[in-house]
Amino acid sequence: MLDGPFDVFALIIAIIAFLIAIKASSQAAELRRRLNSLEEMFYAQRPVQPPPLMPAAVQAEAPATASAEPPPLAPEAAAEAAPPPPVTEEVSPPPLEPGADAPPPLPAPAPGFEERLGTRWVVWIGGLALALGGFFMVRYSIEAGLVGPGVRVFLGGVFALALLGAGEWSRRKESISNIAALPIANIPAILTAAGTAVAFATIYAAYALYGFLVPATAFVLLGLVALGTLAAALLHGPALAGLGVVGAFVTPILVSSSKPDYWALYIYLAIVTAASFGLARIRLWRWLAVTTIAFAVLWIFPGLDTSDLQVAPHAFHVIAGFVLSALLVVCGFMFGPSIEDGEIEPVSSSSLGAYLFGAMLIVLSSAHADLALIAFTLLVGATLFVAWRAPAATGALGAAAATVFIVFAEWAVLANPDMLVLPGGPMVGVGPVATDSSVTLHLVMAAVFAAGFGLAGFFAQGRSNSAIIPVVWSAAGVATPIAILVALYARIAHLDRSIPFAILAVLLAAAFGAATEALMRRETRPGVATSTALFATGTLGALALALTFALEKGWLTIALALMSLGTAWISLQRPIPVLRRLAAIFAAIVTARIGYDPRIVGDAVGTTPIFNWLLWGYGLPAASFWAASLFLRRRGDDTPLRVVEAAAILFTALLAFMEIRHFATGGGMTSAPSLLECALQACVAFAMAIGLERLRLRSRSIVHNVGAVVLTAIGGLVGVFGLFILENPMLWRVDVGGAVFNLLLLGYALPAVLLLLLSYAVVGERGKAYANTIAGGALVFALAYVTLEIRRFYHGPILTSGGTTGAEQYTYSIGWLGFGVVLLGVGILVNSERARLASAVVIALTILKAFVIDMSTLTGVYRALSFMCLGIVLVAIGWLYQRILFRRQVAPPPAQQTSS
Repeated sequence: MLDGPFDVFALIIAIIAFLIAIKASSQAAELRRRLNSLEEMFYAQRPVQPPPLMPAAVQAEAPATASAEPPPLAPEAAAEAAPPPPVTEEVSPPPLEPGADAPPPLPAPAPGFEERLGTRWVVWIGGLALALGGFFMVRYSIEAGLVGPGVRVFLGGVFALALLGAGEWSRRKESISNIAALPIANIPAILTAAGTAVAFATIYAAYALYGFLVPATAFVLLGLVALGTLAAALLHGPALAGLGVVGAFVTPILVSSSKPDYWALYIYLAIVTAASFGLARIRLWRWLAVTTIAFAVLWIFPGLDTSDLQVAPHAFHVIAGFVLSALLVVCGFMFGPSIEDGEIEPVSSSSLGAYLFGAMLIVLSSAHADLALIAFTLLVGATLFVAWRAPAATGALGAAAATVFIVFAEWAVLANPDMLVLPGGPMVGVGPVATDSSVTLHLVMAAVFAAGFGLAGFFAQGRSNSAIIPVVWSAAGVATPIAILVALYARIAHLDRSIPFAILAVLLAAAFGAATEALMRRETRPGVATSTALFATGTLGALALALTFALEKGWLTIALALMSLGTAWISLQRPIPVLRRLAAIFAAIVTARIGYDPRIVGDAVGTTPIFNWLLWGYGLPAASFWAASLFLRRRGDDTPLRVVEAAAILFTALLAFMEIRHFATGGGMTSAPSLLECALQACVAFAMAIGLERLRLRSRSIVHNVGAVVLTAIGGLVGVFGLFILENPMLWRVDVGGAVFNLLLLGYALPAVLLLLLSYAVVGERGKAYANTIAGGALVFALAYVTLEIRRFYHGPILTSGGTTGAEQYTYSIGWLGFGVVLLGVGILVNSERARLASAVVIALTILKAFVIDMSTLTGVYRALSFMCLGIVLVAIGWLYQRILFRRQVAPPPAQQTSS
């Protein structure tokens, strides 16, 4: 069949097959050894029956000479009755008491290296050498032209008969001579296996290479050899099965031809497959069935990569193998082995799945030829039928669903010129013209597959006492129609807006919804609850697809968010556990969607502040997720609830941040950040953190807890890097605006107030260090505001213009000192230790400034006034602390004692 480069490949396959057979033989030998050991133990431990005792009276009357002469002994018995050797000083073990068990026999010693080499390895290598020698002799005679075709075939047949005769003669010789053959190095079995392989090669060469045999004769002869192999393997064991069957699969590679005849090849392989499956079924050799399936699937690949792919013989190969697997391998179906009801058997399922994989390869390699599609459809339908009758093959449903999706997905991605385009909604355009036969056939297949999987998945519920069987059916029945619909949408509508496909998705959702309601009303059976959840999942998934098909990008985001809300509400009405997870999945999908395009609708956001696409694209999902979290919380706190709560917080924050970005950039969304934007971002982050701190006290949600901390950190980072570094008006040329109502008020005073409120919100609920850190941030923002406002008074809107005068430096000191006094007054009035400590910090900074900066930069009256004011304030503060805060009560003098 194939040319010379496959010689090495053939040799490797033969050796691998040989090793497989050795492993099977070793397993059989181990089983026989254990059985022999059990038999020996049984006979050794069985007590010997003594002769019947005579009555006492008879014993008394018996003459004394009656027992004087024993019967004559046989030579072996005489040898055993020889006098024992002299007794040594060794103490012999005490005799066994009547009824005691005899000790078990000692296990036979393991064979050494020499025994293994001489009794096993040389036999294995010799059998392999005989088979390969016959094959290569045929190749050599062909290449050298030594003999004609007829003589070659004749010599091959003679060599095969000689090997078969030698194998049978040696088997009978061992049987007659009572010589026990080694089970794992059985010479008769190996000789017979080599002869079987040579016979296969000879008949195949006579038919495919030289045309000596017509197809009918070749079919009969190959069938006879296969049946002979089956019968011989029943006598000789797994060694013959492994070498003979694998050798038969390797034969078409070793005996090659420049013009492959795939019909001859696949007819031959079908006969070999039938023989090996039959043998595997009779002897219950799972390894033989798996090996046969593996080689049969490998034989699908030759010819797939050629331009003139012959679809018919390849289709015959997969169909024949599938039928043989269903008849002989699948447990509980036709002639397959029996199995306990409700159990999925791996070999039964994988055998059907392997041939489905082969049919899929033919479809893909033939560019979806009609004959390949028909064969593939027949095998998928047969898989549903076999799995329906034999639960052991239910696992093949997964392979069927996967191959169906791959076929349609590959067809959708091909992007051939004959693609059809459906109009996007009511627009005028080219309508669907299904004139291409391939498109028509695919549409018919899609309808058949969707209906077949969906109906079978629904009606299979309640037919099994096992939970896994109906779950697999329902999973395939839900996933396959949805996958096919997505593939058709991608192929025909080009992922554009399409009302017809949206209608199809709604119809599919209605069907799944009806199935869900019907299953909810059924009696409780194994797996029905999970199947109901899967159909409910399909309902929501189909609705999501309908929205995807019908809506533009922005509306799709909103629709998916509303799907999360609807799913959460349905979970209250129908307590199906999977619905909670679906709500979280929809939330995750929407989150991933905005990660792809944060502007939701690209450049079509609009320029109107607040009321633009961001409000709908972020606001509606945020509201949906908050409402969904309320529904989900009614039935407990779990992972789906936390996912939805996280999405609610994320979309709320993103709504605020994106709207601020839109407002600060005038709708451009791509400009560099500004002081206005940073100020608003920091204020919003701190405000939302305050809200979450209050909310978490009621909900005790870990998501609200973490969200408050994260928003506080975001606000702090924006403040540090944005307001104090990147957009600091003291460092960069920034127009801060008017004298009082300006960006300084928004960027520094308002964050200070919000941080102060946030510090009070966390007091007693979080660590003291956390609350004090936030309060310290409030103090920094407030002091920065006082400083920048003084700067604004002297320099105008641009704080970087002009130099710093002595009056300005003096004003800084007075302003800081006044700010410290105000803090002290507040601390005294409200009895706040934190405010008083803040006052002390500010006054300490003022003192430091006075001695470090004012003393060196101020001159004249400003230096004097600076220190005078500082001294007066410090004295006044000391008086306040002494007279008000820490006033000491003077003890009254002791009363004078009067004399009586």
